[in-house]
Amino acid sequence: MINEWDFATLAIRAGHERTEEGEHSEAIFPTSSFVFKSAAEAAARFANEVPGNIYSRMTNPTVRYFQERLAALEGGESCVATSSGMAAILAVMLGVLKAGDHVVCSRSVFGTTTVLLQNYMTRFNVSVTFVNLTNLEAWEQAIQPNTRLLFAETPANPLTEIVDIRALADIAHRHNALLVIDNCFCTPALQRPLELGADIVVHAATKYLDGQGRALGGAVVGDKERVGKDVFGVLRSGGVAMSPFNAWIFLKGLETLAIRMKAHGENAQALAEWLTTQNKVAKVYYPGLSTHPQHELAKRQQSGFGGIVSFVVQGGREAAWKVIDATEFCSITANLGDTKTTITHPATTTHGRLTPEQRELSGIEEGLIRVSVGLESIRDIQNDLARGLG
Repeated sequence: MINEWDFATLAIRAGHERTEEGEHSEAIFPTSSFVFKSAAEAAARFANEVPGNIYSRMTNPTVRYFQERLAALEGGESCVATSSGMAAILAVMLGVLKAGDHVVCSRSVFGTTTVLLQNYMTRFNVSVTFVNLTNLEAWEQAIQPNTRLLFAETPANPLTEIVDIRALADIAHRHNALLVIDNCFCTPALQRPLELGADIVVHAATKYLDGQGRALGGAVVGDKERVGKDVFGVLRSGGVAMSPFNAWIFLKGLETLAIRMKAHGENAQALAEWLTTQNKVAKVYYPGLSTHPQHELAKRQQSGFGGIVSFVVQGGREAAWKVIDATEFCSITANLGDTKTTITHPATTTHGRLTPEQRELSGIEEGLIRVSVGLESIRDIQNDLARGLG
């Protein structure tokens, strides 16, 4: 029956197995361990001979509910929930790569992803090449005989650049490499990378999957072999596990994901169009604008344009900080995907650990401001930004 359900139904019903108590809402299992009926049963579970709960670092019913629901929404066979979005990316890297492997990664990714690959994975003899996200020829040319993995965010943080997932998957598979897509900005409500050829999808559940800025978490979705065994093995031994309480929060977030993403997109579209009329705004980045370089691709690949709008103000960092500081209710924080509108200066926050040269290559200007458009009145959001743009 679950295979016949639509997205909205899966987001509310998938994954929940009621206990003998008959609870309507999913139960939270705040326990570190589980009791076995006998020593033989304990041995069988530890040896993976029979299914069942062992220890909450790797098996917990509430976490399993979340994993099964998100896997259903993404169209994947398996999901591994982690302690954060970065833990999800790390688990993928440790699960599928080995010393001597090579990664091709977009320059247009979250700054910490760049740091993880460049400063830490290289310590384990995993090399990385960064390329322009939208230049498919650059991806092709960057591939080496030992390339094992291609990694991209689409839409990308913070300029909302978009890559053709199907074309990039074709490049990866021609060279026997995996394609990993960070689907944080769209979520499966707007984009399903696995259906477009990606092998693995990663999420910062902290963002839109929660939707209210309440908890940290991440997730990896894909097939039973790479995700269900290789990535899960990292979780089991490395301990980057999601807590049951956080999993319950994300389950509740998934129930309203579709309607929230629709509302975020409507507000973001209106804000982006309004920003194009402001004299102090030099550029506006939003896939829903016809002027966006990948607007037509976004229309084909996504069912909506998302809730992130970035724009450049004239006057560099000083002018950008004035706009940010002039707001009265927009939250000055680097988090995104919240019902509350958030605003940040990427060059000194999310991408502040990159070198000036790396930021320049990634298009992160000093006058750039990123807004995660919330669910407040769009008129109030515009008025709040207008205080610094007037």
